[in-house]
Amino acid sequence: MPLLILAVGLSAMVMASPARADFRVCNATQNLVGVGIGYRAKAGWITEGWWHIEGSSCKTLIEGPLSSRFYYLYAEDAERGGRWDGPINMCVAEKEFKIAGVTDCVARGFQRAGFQEYDTGEQASWMVQLTDEPATGGAPAAPGTNSQ
Repeated sequence: MPLLILAVGLSAMVMASPARADFRVCNATQNLVGVGIGYRAKAGWITEGWWHIEGSSCKTLIEGPLSSRFYYLYAEDAERGGRWDGPINMCVAEKEFKIAGVTDCVARGFQRAGFQEYDTGEQASWMVQLTDEPATGGAPAAPGTNSQ
């Protein structure tokens, strides 16, 4: 099974559509994917999930203009068991969740997962595309894309 990586880009459909202000994740695989997102809110760190994204479709995780510069993403392939992850540890749960704080995950009854950081450059909108292309030479995951 090829390693799962994060890939980014704008499809012709996104480029032809009106400008949107949100954080979207597109699933370019043929499998169902579960996605969690992390971000810094006024009250502190928050992680939320799971969004279930069917193959070859997109979902908006955060609607409206983005309020943070950095967002963190973790995803799992529900059918093949692969994942898109990164080096930033945050909390997740087995069922739908919204968790305040990113420390002591296990002690608080959650699991710890590695999230990939996305620096949106304070753009109002951002899109990440999940693909199952093989990784080349251990290259780091590519950043997301301003989708305006």
